[in-house]
Amino acid sequence: MADAAVQAAAGIDVECIVEAGDWPPEDALHDICVRAVAAAAGHAEAAGRGTLTILFSDDAVIQALNARFRGKDKPTNVLSFPAPAAATMPGAPRHIGDIALAYETVAREAETERKPFEHHLTHLVVHGFLHLFGYDHETPEEAEEMENLERRILESLAIGDPYA
Repeated sequence: MADAAVQAAAGIDVECIVEAGDWPPEDALHDICVRAVAAAAGHAEAAGRGTLTILFSDDAVIQALNARFRGKDKPTNVLSFPAPAAATMPGAPRHIGDIALAYETVAREAETERKPFEHHLTHLVVHGFLHLFGYDHETPEEAEEMENLERRILESLAIGDPYA
């Protein structure tokens, strides 16, 4: 299991749900996600307690989500769904949002880009997490800011530049 101090430092309770795909074991996924979220929260002014759900699925499910919520009828590697402020029950930790990942796309990209699967997955969790806090890459300026932040976060995890 992930080091409890890492998760506590992030202040974010990460729930991982493996729905489909040939993902590594759930404990390994949880460890990767907790480290990625803790690092991202520490660098992205995303401090605060809360909960986050990460769905590990396949291309078919992610394609359906992408079509429904973004109008793009194709699979993608990661989708982020920020939770509305009203989604949290009074007295409960706020729900930050949900991240969904597609196994086939993530694995294909890691292989094509000759990156360790775990490093690519960590990058995508960081990327999805940043989207939950309003970071985007729609304009060149936004992309530069987000990518530079991703580089710093990944460097803190001893992972090389994902855009090199």
